[in-house]
Amino acid sequence: MQESHRTNFTENKRIKVVFMIPSLVAGGAEKVFAYVSQNLSSDKFSTTLLVMGKSEQTTYSVDNVPVIYLGKSRVLHAIPSLFHFLSRNKPDIVLSSVGHLNMVSGFFALLFPSIRFVIRPTNIESKEVGGWLVKKCFSQVDAVICQSQDMADNFKKLYNTSTDKICIIGNPITNPDEINVVDSIEKNHNFITVGRLSKIKGHARILRILARLNKKFHYTIIGDGPERDNLRAQANELNLDSKITYISYTDEVNKYLVQNDLFLQGSFSEGFPNAVLESCTMGTPALAFDVPGGTKEIIEHDKNGYLVKNETEYLRILAADHNWKRSDVRNSVLSNFSSEIVIDKYEKLILSVVSSTTNEN
Repeated sequence: MQESHRTNFTENKRIKVVFMIPSLVAGGAEKVFAYVSQNLSSDKFSTTLLVMGKSEQTTYSVDNVPVIYLGKSRVLHAIPSLFHFLSRNKPDIVLSSVGHLNMVSGFFALLFPSIRFVIRPTNIESKEVGGWLVKKCFSQVDAVICQSQDMADNFKKLYNTSTDKICIIGNPITNPDEINVVDSIEKNHNFITVGRLSKIKGHARILRILARLNKKFHYTIIGDGPERDNLRAQANELNLDSKITYISYTDEVNKYLVQNDLFLQGSFSEGFPNAVLESCTMGTPALAFDVPGGTKEIIEHDKNGYLVKNETEYLRILAADHNWKRSDVRNSVLSNFSSEIVIDKYEKLILSVVSSTTNEN
């Protein structure tokens, strides 16, 4: 039965697409899948968003796509329900994102040869995860979406994935609000960082650099995470408390971005930094370290921000005043990451994967 489902695909039939995500809590992968699943062409695709977690954890609006919540606290616990869903609904293609769920997709690719599976890793990994079994599962998927060239190179190296299976698609701009502020930035006194408070995001080294900055400034940190208490203690030790505003969560990030002169990124590595993209979309340039990942695919040095090699260069940029036009910064990312461009890439990938399956038969 599964084989006939596979061969009966025609161009006149809408392709059944399932997006799988562990949860819809605040996060980059969650935001991207919530957005892409709602914006594929309804003429070409019949789309469902399948969430392993609970509906009460939903952060993003998903009113424009059917959503099924499995209500599980862990991906492992959702496997029986996933098997039942795929057996009953027989989608043409499944796209998954985030580590453990990608592994499950690779496993299901062995069990459901009529369904096409596409995985989307979210980070650059320092070592192979899961050993030979995970490598075997990943070898079964039909395509891998990487958000940057560095991520693609990393995934190919760790899992021996063939180049023809990997597709590079950056994240879409999901906050295309027009800038309703003065277009020019003439000073460099108000800084902002948005993101999860974890060690890899490098907030601690930003604080160390700011403690050496000899000019008046204010720094806004939006986000929460395991390093929250450590960072606040560090700021206190560095006598920075009076210069920092902490915001754990807000649904008005854009408002804060346009109130600041420069977005500070301290990450040691990145998959694809949505917060940097959003900042540039709002016309606020970004200062970041030139590290592995997608940061350098967003930031064009001296055009919409700065990429530096070390803390000395970072401090030098902070100490200087710079003139920017917010409209120029905004246009630099719209030309590469507008929702229309990214959605078109997703649609072409899905059509290509499903069409190649049909041609095999």
